[in-house]
Amino acid sequence: MSITITLTDQDKSTLRTAAYGAVSLLAAAGAPHKGITHASIALTSATGLVGHVLAAKSKDIHLQGKSVAELADQVLPSLTAAMSLLGAQHPGEADNFRDTVLVAVEAAVGPRKGEPGPAVAAMARKITAALDAA
Repeated sequence: MSITITLTDQDKSTLRTAAYGAVSLLAAAGAPHKGITHASIALTSATGLVGHVLAAKSKDIHLQGKSVAELADQVLPSLTAAMSLLGAQHPGEADNFRDTVLVAVEAAVGPRKGEPGPAVAAMARKITAALDAA
């Protein structure tokens, strides 16, 4: 038996803004271009409901801001909201979303030799904390 999960257009926009916004935050914090490419591929490689939402062609991701702080003010709450809305409807998809975003974070910071820079590492921790705040 299949469980049907219905997400509104706003819910889908929240998921996309959160996931792609996390990658944008890492880029703004100084993650290497190659890593950001790998992170984007990780998002489009997701499976399940999350994979369908993230792979959909959409123009509903509107990230604005002239600083990393302004971008973070949009993205970090979106990550928490995405976890909350998925957790309320289907905890398995909430876990899938969290894992997908964390794989993207890993992909963004991993391709460098050595440790990620302090700003990128700090942003990765903030993204993880926002995912876990729900």
